[in-house]
Amino acid sequence: MDKELTDQLKSLRLLRLLAQWDEDLKHAAQQRFSHARLLTHVVGHEYRQRCENARQQRLRRARIPEPWVLETYPFARQPKLNRKAIQALYDTSSYLTQNQNIIWLGPTGIGKTGLATSFLTHAIHQGKTGRYVLFAQLITELYQAIADHTQAKVLKHYLSYDVLHVDELGYVEVEPAQVGLFFTLMQQRHKKKPTLITSNLGFEDWNTFLKNPSLTAALIDRLTENSHVFNLRDCISLRPKRPADPA
Repeated sequence: MDKELTDQLKSLRLLRLLAQWDEDLKHAAQQRFSHARLLTHVVGHEYRQRCENARQQRLRRARIPEPWVLETYPFARQPKLNRKAIQALYDTSSYLTQNQNIIWLGPTGIGKTGLATSFLTHAIHQGKTGRYVLFAQLITELYQAIADHTQAKVLKHYLSYDVLHVDELGYVEVEPAQVGLFFTLMQQRHKKKPTLITSNLGFEDWNTFLKNPSLTAALIDRLTENSHVFNLRDCISLRPKRPADPA
């Protein structure tokens, strides 16, 4: 390949074609490709590579701690979990097409985050944009936005994602202004884009960290109006047991 063609391919960002040029020509000669078939072969490979690059970029931008898939979740260890309902949502992705929230409630260590992130990862594989964020981190960003008067910018940022996963509601207490902004975010995503939420507390206990009975009631009403709620409070911890302390 001469320098001019190399420079042209680089300028067009056809990097797979640049790297595989000799191999593509060799394969085409061996298979006796027509000109049309060679072009179809080259374009198809370039398209698939770009799709894969875009998928990997969406995964990186989602900031998922561990990209779980549902196939790895130990359903056999959680017989009280409604596997059929969860599997149906995952397989059909109906929550995406219907813009429904999914909420997992239950104690620490039962796999709520793994389930939610598997849905987020699955959505990204299907071409959706997504973001994982701890509730504590989101609240900190909202608090900073109030101080900087950048509330609109922060809300727009989190509204832009096709799927948003807010993890671990209930571990930090929230100031009234932050509750208001969080409610606004959930309200604006309502019935437009799905949100995945995990919490170690049942709805009846959310006021203990949100500290605003009226907004708490309104938030729960809004979140559950168009959602699937899975109560995992009777599930067992999946974490390894710690050795007993010495006597």
